[in-house]
Amino acid sequence: MAKNKKKEEIKEETKEPEESGIGIEDVDEEEKEAEEEEKAAEAKEAEETGEEKEPEEPEEKQPAPEKKSPFKKKEKKDKLSEKIDELNDRVKRQMAEFENFRKRTEKEKSQSFELGAKSVIEKILPVIDNFERGLAAVSEEQKGDPFVEGMDKIYKQLLTELENLGVKPIEAVGEEFDPEFHNAVMQEASEEYESGIVTKELQKGYIFRDSVVRHSMVAVAE
Repeated sequence: MAKNKKKEEIKEETKEPEESGIGIEDVDEEEKEAEEEEKAAEAKEAEETGEEKEPEEPEEKQPAPEKKSPFKKKEKKDKLSEKIDELNDRVKRQMAEFENFRKRTEKEKSQSFELGAKSVIEKILPVIDNFERGLAAVSEEQKGDPFVEGMDKIYKQLLTELENLGVKPIEAVGEEFDPEFHNAVMQEASEEYESGIVTKELQKGYIFRDSVVRHSMVAVAE
C-alpha cells in the first residue's frame, strides 16, 4: 500500500512541473530518491520479519550422455553366442538320445518277433519230422500212389513256406562237427569219413535268421 501511494505521489508531482515551473531533472531526482526510500523500507521490513531472500539455486547440470563402450557390445555378443551354442548342444544331445531310443526300440521289436516266430517254428518242426518218417517208410511200389504223392506235396509245401520265412535246415552229413549247430549223440567208426566228421543225421536241425531253432542230432566219426 505504501508503495502504491508513493507512486501516486510521484505521478502527481510529475504533473505539477508544468504549472509550478519545476524542471524535468528535479522530477527524476525525486523519483530516484523515492525508489531508494522504497528499497530501504523493504529492507527494513524484511529485517523486522526475519525473512531473507532465498538465493537462487543454480541450475542443475544435466549429466553428459554416457558413451557406449564397444567392450560391452562385445560382451553381449559373446553371451548370445554362448547361449546359441548351449541350445545347439542340447538339441544335438536330444536328437542323439532319440536316435538311440529308436534303435533300441527296433531291436527289442525284432527280438520279440524272433522269439514269437521261434516258438511257432518249434511247434511245427515235429510235424515236419512225422512227414519225413512217414515218407521214408513208403516202399518203392507205393510211391506212385496218389495218397503218397499228396503227402509228399504237402511236405514240400511246408518246407517252402518255412524257407520263405527264413527257416533253413542245417547241413550235417559230411560237415565237420560244430557244437553251435550239431548235437553229437554217438560216435562210430567210419571208413568213408575222417575223425570229427558227421556221418549220420538222426534228427534234422533248423536255423531261423542265423539263429539256431533246433540243433541237428548227429553221429560223428571216431
